[in-house]
Amino acid sequence: MGTDRPRSRSERPGPNEITDVIPAVEEDELAELDDLDDGSFDELDENVTGDPVADTDPDDETEERGYRLTAAGTPDRWSVVTAWASRLGRAAAVRWAQLSASVAGGLALCLSYPPTGWWWAAFVGLALIGWVLTLRSTTRAGGFGYGFLFGLAFYIPLLPWISGLVGAVPWLALAAMEALFCGLFGLAAVIVGRLPWWPLWFAALWGTQEWLKSTVPFGGFPWGVLGFGQTNGPLLALARWGGAPLLSFAVALVGFSATLLFLEIVQWWRHGHKPGFPAPAVMLPGLSITVVLLATAVLWPEVRHSGTGAGDEQSVTVAAVQGNVPRLGLEFNAQRRAVLDNHVKETQRLADDVRAGRAPKPMFVVWPENASDIDPMANADAAAQITAAADAIGAPILVGTITKADGYTADNPVATNTVIVWDPEHGPGERHDKKIVQPFGEYLPWRSFFRHLSSYADRAGYFVPGEGNGVVHAAGVPIGVATCWEIIFDRAARESVLSGAQVLTVPTNNATFDENMSAQQLAFGRLRAVEHDRYVVVAGTTGISAVIAPDGRVLARTEFFQPAYLDSQIRLKSGLTPATEWGPALQVALVTLGIGALLAAMLHNGGFVQRMVRRRNGEGPATMKESHDSPW
Repeated sequence: MGTDRPRSRSERPGPNEITDVIPAVEEDELAELDDLDDGSFDELDENVTGDPVADTDPDDETEERGYRLTAAGTPDRWSVVTAWASRLGRAAAVRWAQLSASVAGGLALCLSYPPTGWWWAAFVGLALIGWVLTLRSTTRAGGFGYGFLFGLAFYIPLLPWISGLVGAVPWLALAAMEALFCGLFGLAAVIVGRLPWWPLWFAALWGTQEWLKSTVPFGGFPWGVLGFGQTNGPLLALARWGGAPLLSFAVALVGFSATLLFLEIVQWWRHGHKPGFPAPAVMLPGLSITVVLLATAVLWPEVRHSGTGAGDEQSVTVAAVQGNVPRLGLEFNAQRRAVLDNHVKETQRLADDVRAGRAPKPMFVVWPENASDIDPMANADAAAQITAAADAIGAPILVGTITKADGYTADNPVATNTVIVWDPEHGPGERHDKKIVQPFGEYLPWRSFFRHLSSYADRAGYFVPGEGNGVVHAAGVPIGVATCWEIIFDRAARESVLSGAQVLTVPTNNATFDENMSAQQLAFGRLRAVEHDRYVVVAGTTGISAVIAPDGRVLARTEFFQPAYLDSQIRLKSGLTPATEWGPALQVALVTLGIGALLAAMLHNGGFVQRMVRRRNGEGPATMKESHDSPW
């Protein structure tokens, strides 16, 4: 018997099922439609202004629409707006399931990130948005809208730490901007949903939007990349082969395959009793999930082996110092000096413990970013304090500081965010100037423009990007440095390792943020450790400082907002992983796959392409058979 329920993509009529009869469209009618070019439709819309009152048709029955008339006989503006709002509410009520699933999916994806760290929630979130985007009722505009709503539900609770420094408006603006990329994914997903094997194309498109958001605008914002939420999950080992891009792709593939698997099983459950109804098409989603799990099982022994101490690599002891910052009561200049003093004091405490035999002597010590906001290259007192700390511990210190850049003036106080190797005998040596500086924080793009829009503009710094390969040498050890913000960009740690770094360090300053932000940043370091098969030493002014093994395990860590030091033994490693060598090429392949699927779907749809070709060749309308022929 026929049914009034709209069919989903995966529902197929059985041979004995009666389907609805669609009246044929005459060729003359097609010819009339084909003659309506874009200009014809533009004429219909030329008087549309977007104003709900001005666009009201005077011939409409205002009583039927619920409008009240003014003394001039025009619809009352407030009644028109109220009527529009009522229609919007009814539309939302009709789509309550899709809207709820979009919001729930975004929230679930956020829960996969620290501090919650429910890695499995990412699969639930992607499965929910995948269901919404594959409904026959979801249009392209709807796909963008649902994707944008999904993005808002993900990014708003993910990024509230931003508001602590600049207020709620920039936080919400950034969340909305990042949600736009989820909206673009939703739009593209509805288009490629016409193709078979859509979970594969959805996963590739998800990777494409992650690449795009990590690139533009102003250098991109990779915070929120799917793979960074999987550092507690079983798929983390895949980062050894392809870094964050491959890990994100795998998670997305499993999540969207779960959607298709569930839909097929539900269709079979509802209609499998009907004679001739085919078995659920579970081969593709089942195969996709199996391949991901099998690859993970193959990789984990190698990853675990690299983090257990096996091998003949040289063992060394390293230290990370967390001096902490004053909470309240000090004006800015005094606090800068207090922060430096705190790190000197904590390093001297480490030296005392070494002399007392309570701690092993480190080969080198890592201080956080901005441990000395007083430039020791220009301030003799700051230099003397750092030298005293290095003398006490008897080892070089990687000092996070700020130095004046070329072209520095009072009106343009440009500076570099620098890590200097400070030797107890020779003083300052090699340095790493932060190469990826943070827009709207460390520098302000279009400063003259944004200064007129917000008072927060003047809070942005004047930092300029440095040069170099991200490697410094201390006690003969090549050390990779990714300062704070740099660790979330794939290229920073990769360049250091390719340039010979045997250990990675992440000096960071989270004093203006909160513990949740610090926990998220720690997850980025854990993924980099697995990706490049390196120990990672994180040193924060306020925490969370940590020593991370190449298998992603946190060997030692501090608490947030307390003075502490870590003194741990690590091994220096020199091998290169597939992710280090081939990561960018793999990401290009995944992005190409996503874009290729989108182009194939547009050709598969074919209507606008055929129409353009017929107009160019002066041919008549295609027959119904020609219009629906497709290689897919």
